[in-house]
Amino acid sequence: MKQTEPDFWVLEYVTITKAPRTDLVVAIGGTDKAADILQRTGGFLSAPGPRGDYHRLPHGLPVEQQRRKTTAASHALLAAGHSVHLDPTLSMLVAPDGEREAALRYLASLAERAAAATTSNEVAAEVLTEVAAPVHGLLPLVREVVVRAWIAASDFHGAAPAGEPDPIARLGSTATSMSEAARAILHARNHTARPAQRPATTSPPPSRAQSAESRRR
Repeated sequence: MKQTEPDFWVLEYVTITKAPRTDLVVAIGGTDKAADILQRTGGFLSAPGPRGDYHRLPHGLPVEQQRRKTTAASHALLAAGHSVHLDPTLSMLVAPDGEREAALRYLASLAERAAAATTSNEVAAEVLTEVAAPVHGLLPLVREVVVRAWIAASDFHGAAPAGEPDPIARLGSTATSMSEAARAILHARNHTARPAQRPATTSPPPSRAQSAESRRR
């Protein structure tokens, strides 16, 4: 008996995620039935795209509101028979401290990898790169958090009274220092990644006795 492959309804598959460059929550894929569920249950809006229409949440929604809407929409889609991929960062069912615990475990693993490295290249290629890579390195990402917090705090508090140091303004210089630290780490990474140069071996100078014997010959 010949076995037949199952039919996969690709159009039934819906992906709900957050665009990394714009932080816009989008839903891609699905049929008209899925579009109706997204609009009614999650409050998604239809938008034209280069490869056809897609759905997105309104601009400016708080993160918790985004998570409530995407979680409700994904469950409604699943109940209607659709296959759904929901970005874990948009799911209300993910434990609130789960991402923080994962980040702490990741930092601990980097420290362990640095301590267990057997070559300088392992430290440079695996550890220092993770810390200071220009886009997704840990230090540049933390700097981005500090910059956004600085902007938000400046809007809420304004400038410090005259004659007093402004701790909020110092966040800007702190972010600059973090950028300089990232560049220094990358420079150290590049230096560490180079193959170690062994010192050139030189033959010892001839002794005086040997020199006198050579002159007699």
